[in-house]
Amino acid sequence: MDSTRRRADAAGNRARIIRAARAAIANDDEIKLNAIAKQAGVGQGTLYRHFPTREDLLAEVYREDVGELVAAAPALLAEHEPLTALAHWFDRVVAYAQIKRGVFAAVEAAVWQDLSAHSLGPIGDTLTTLLDAGKANGTIRSDVDARDVILLLGYLTRLEQAEWDTRAARLLHIVLDGLRCRE
Repeated sequence: MDSTRRRADAAGNRARIIRAARAAIANDDEIKLNAIAKQAGVGQGTLYRHFPTREDLLAEVYREDVGELVAAAPALLAEHEPLTALAHWFDRVVAYAQIKRGVFAAVEAAVWQDLSAHSLGPIGDTLTTLLDAGKANGTIRSDVDARDVILLLGYLTRLEQAEWDTRAARLLHIVLDGLRCRE
């Protein structure tokens, strides 16, 4: 097998492992590496070559979710007016926050601090982009900033899993209404 094929196989294995881990977190399953390897269709050795520890795997799931959340903003702004783009981005935040809760619950405090530091900068920058676009077209209040929104979104960490489906999106829409310019 040539090295290009091996790299493609390794990348495919890695992606399947991350998808399986994300599904386990989202389903509130116990995070067992052997079950994740089985779900991904790889052996435990393959899983451990990519992710030597459970924390390494969960951290990578989290990093990928932050990357996807940040990357969504420009596309949403290209498709929608800013307030609608922000509303769609908030919909994505619900899924992100659910994964974040699962990851933070599963990793140690030191890893949590590193993950939190990794996300706040890019997410703050993304929120600033979305808010600035809405301020420029007059749909978002001029007196809010990304830190305001991040603090408001902190309530997602307080939701119990049993009430997630009924409250998370609804509460985000309440936050969005509060950001709306009322002239």
